[in-house]
Amino acid sequence: MIERVIILENIDPVIFYGVNNSHIELLRTLFPKLRILARGLVLKAIGDEEEMAVFEEKVSQLTRYCAEYNLLNQEIIIDIVKGNRPPEIKQENLIIHGVNGRPIIARSENQQRLVKEFEKNDLVFALGPAGSGKTYVAIALAVRALKNKEAKKIILSRPAVEAGEKLGFLPGDMKEKIDPYLQPLYDALQDMIPAARLKELMENNIIQIAPLAFMRGRTLGDAVIILDEAQNTSTHQIKMFLTRMGLNAKMIVTGDMSQIDLPPTQRSGLVQAIELLAGVPGIAQVQFSTKDIVRHKLVQRIVEAYDRYEEACRRRNKEKE
Repeated sequence: MIERVIILENIDPVIFYGVNNSHIELLRTLFPKLRILARGLVLKAIGDEEEMAVFEEKVSQLTRYCAEYNLLNQEIIIDIVKGNRPPEIKQENLIIHGVNGRPIIARSENQQRLVKEFEKNDLVFALGPAGSGKTYVAIALAVRALKNKEAKKIILSRPAVEAGEKLGFLPGDMKEKIDPYLQPLYDALQDMIPAARLKELMENNIIQIAPLAFMRGRTLGDAVIILDEAQNTSTHQIKMFLTRMGLNAKMIVTGDMSQIDLPPTQRSGLVQAIELLAGVPGIAQVQFSTKDIVRHKLVQRIVEAYDRYEEACRRRNKEKE
């Protein structure tokens, strides 16, 4: 009789154990010579030495599959334990598998280009209209880097600039006031990482979400760092952010030039940064368009209508001059 303790790492135990521990019950059936106990992230087995060796190997395969696909069911468990190859989930332009195994892919040509530029460069500017998938793809790339151990942390940031609403009138303490500005980042992460695992990563500061002002004075290394809504940064803020980059770090800066919420007298830091850093080695720019919009079909029509209106206003102003 021997005893082994296995720590389940990088997976959501809710997925691994199954509803009402159904997956553990199945493992007990498949390994009758072992007494299998599960609590938290700890799996303990007691019993026959020969069967224990097989059990450890199969649990290792199961955890790898679970970490890769965020998915596990009884058919997959039986396939792996019996030595059969479980069905591979193949998807063209796949970035990662999200919650419940849902494939998250680079859908449009420019989303695919963002993936390629991220792999080749340490700083990428992703620019374009609402709904084109800039932020979503950027966060998916960060999650993939974390899962593949290419980065130790993910740091997500946004400037807390009002789009017509006043921050001071929101209820709660500072965190509660700021969280609404960061909610789109939380939403994307919740699509990609199971809830229990996401909570653990955030509690351990492996995934950090913070307003841009909180970045001052930090050196961000071994991380994928994303600045969202960068069109609402001042020239000083974006310079401060870009110079936070430490060793083994990658940055993605996203923005939409048509949605600048700064006062009319203040120039967007993103506009200046793009002009100053054009052509710098190691920095790439991906320009999204209305063709990349992957939200409801009306979003593309709305954006195009506003673009036509703004172009007409520009022409009228030129004619007046």
